[in-house]
Amino acid sequence: MNLFKKSLTALTICAAAAAVTTAQAAPIELKFAHVVAENTPKGQMAIKFRDLVAERLAGKVEVKVFPNSQLFGDNKVLEAMLLGDVQMAAPSLSKFQKYTKSLQLFDLPFLFKDMEAVERFQSSATGQEMLGSMKNKGLIGLGYLHNGMKQLSANDPLRVPADAAGKKFRIMTSDVLQAQFEAVEGVPLKKPFSEVFTLLQTKAIDGQENTWSNIYSKKFFEVQPYITESNHGVLDYLIVTSTEFWMGLDDDVRAEVKKALDESIAHGNAIAAQKADADRKAIADSGRSEIIELSDAERGQWVEAMKPVWAQFADEVGQKNIDAAVASNK
Repeated sequence: MNLFKKSLTALTICAAAAAVTTAQAAPIELKFAHVVAENTPKGQMAIKFRDLVAERLAGKVEVKVFPNSQLFGDNKVLEAMLLGDVQMAAPSLSKFQKYTKSLQLFDLPFLFKDMEAVERFQSSATGQEMLGSMKNKGLIGLGYLHNGMKQLSANDPLRVPADAAGKKFRIMTSDVLQAQFEAVEGVPLKKPFSEVFTLLQTKAIDGQENTWSNIYSKKFFEVQPYITESNHGVLDYLIVTSTEFWMGLDDDVRAEVKKALDESIAHGNAIAAQKADADRKAIADSGRSEIIELSDAERGQWVEAMKPVWAQFADEVGQKNIDAAVASNK
């Protein structure tokens, strides 16, 4: 082989080696899709996660955040995740009914006294165990993200369960939430979140349930004269990924990603708590909607009317899970 051919061969080998090295060095792409704006607790949590991963795993993992349903809505994102089109999402806990029945627990009415009780349960052995309830379906829960306690809003005052009779309420796609409103003889309608304001404005529905932050940010309070401070349920999200993606990461990388995620969730939860208080005050100060504070006797009527829903779903949710949730209130 003459000198020219030897040099050419050497160059070819070097180029091939460089190409392999470059390919190996390409960071793992982690697409995080969610449906809300960047200035929400969920949006801020995702940005914090992206930045922490960039800081600690530069060149190994790159997080790309897609807010405002830019990639997928909550109804499609889990299917897309199983196909590998997105690696992480944060749908509301009600969205997982198709994949596991146990997470329906979080829709049970008056199960948790406050967000501190929710936090205690989610951090408990039972709450953490529930994160793995979809592994056989190809999904893994990585952590819970808060929005807050739900309130009832309506065109007419809702003080006792009889006030809800015959009224149409928008709900998320959840059998438990359907049963909850049927328990007070309301008419639950499963409608997309994006349509709620228009449905309320045109009086196509009479009311809805949501957190202070959602009621304020989506301006529901401007088209609902009354908001009952019921704190009857919780609206939280599950940070979820696919089993295939998660277990495909090297152990050290997976541990670092999880650590960054845990810190980001704590950041998002702190923002959510602060926002709930601030948005309730903003609604009260606006004078657009009257906030109805229930007496103990009035609240007791709602609890009594909706409590049978627990027994209705005990077999699906798991009685031991319900018992652990109740214990978290103490």
